[in-house]
Amino acid sequence: MGYEDIVTTEDGAVLTITINRPEAGNKFRHKTCLELFDALQKFRLAPTLRAAVLTGAGDKFFCIGGEHDPVTSLDQSQVLPIVDVYQAIDTISKPIIAAVNGFAVGGGNVLHTVCDLTIASDNAVFRQVGPMVGSFDAGYGSWYLEDTIGRKRAKEMWYLNRKYSAAHALEMGLVNEVVTSDELLRKAQAVAEEITTRSPLALAGMKGAFSARHNGVSGQARMAHDQQLSLYLQTREAHEVSASFGERRTPDAERFWS
Repeated sequence: MGYEDIVTTEDGAVLTITINRPEAGNKFRHKTCLELFDALQKFRLAPTLRAAVLTGAGDKFFCIGGEHDPVTSLDQSQVLPIVDVYQAIDTISKPIIAAVNGFAVGGGNVLHTVCDLTIASDNAVFRQVGPMVGSFDAGYGSWYLEDTIGRKRAKEMWYLNRKYSAAHALEMGLVNEVVTSDELLRKAQAVAEEITTRSPLALAGMKGAFSARHNGVSGQARMAHDQQLSLYLQTREAHEVSASFGERRTPDAERFWS
C-alpha cells in the first residue's frame, strides 16, 4: 500500500510512523486513519520489528485531532475510522511509543494517551477541546485518560479545555519524559531500541494484561489466544491430544503430568 498521509521508516527492529500533514496540523482524515491502521497491522505481523515510534512531521504539531466531514446519513462507511487505530495501538502485542512534537490536541491527545509510553518535546502542548468545538471522545479518550492522570484531572481536561505544557504534563503523569525538540525523535527511538532487548513474550503478556482491563471479551481473547494458547500448543499435552485425535485413540493422560 502506497501512503500519502504517513511516512514509515525502519531502523533495525524499530519502526517509525510519521503523520505527514504538517500543513494541516497533522490532523487525521479518513485516508490517514486507513493508512495508520494498515501500517500498524504490518507492524504487528512483521517478525523483524519489535517496537514502534509514532510522531508527527515538523516541530509544531504532533496531531491536533481529526477532520470530520459533516454527517449527512447513518452510512457507517463515512465514519472516521480513528477508533480502529486506537484499538490497534492498544491491542498490538508490541510496544508503541509516542514522540510528541508540539501540539497534541483533541484526538491527537487521545492518540498519544493510548500509546504505551510518551516522550514529549519541551515545546509540546496538550489539550482536550471537545466541548469547545462540538465534539467528544467517550471511550479511549476518557477511560484511558482517567487511568493515566486520574479522574479529577481527566475531567478537568475535558470540562475546562485548558492548555498544559510539557512540564505540567510530566507532573501529572501524562507523559513519561520531556526532552528538547532536537533530542525528541532520537530519544524515542533509543527507548524503543532499549525495549527490543527485552523478552518479547513477557512484553506481549504485560501489554495484553493492561489492554484486557478495559477491553472485555476482546481483551481476554487476546490474552487467551495470542499468549496463553500459543504457549499451550507447544506443550506435550497439546501434542498428545492432537496426535491421539488423528490416530483415533484415547489420549495417554498420564503423560500430561510428567
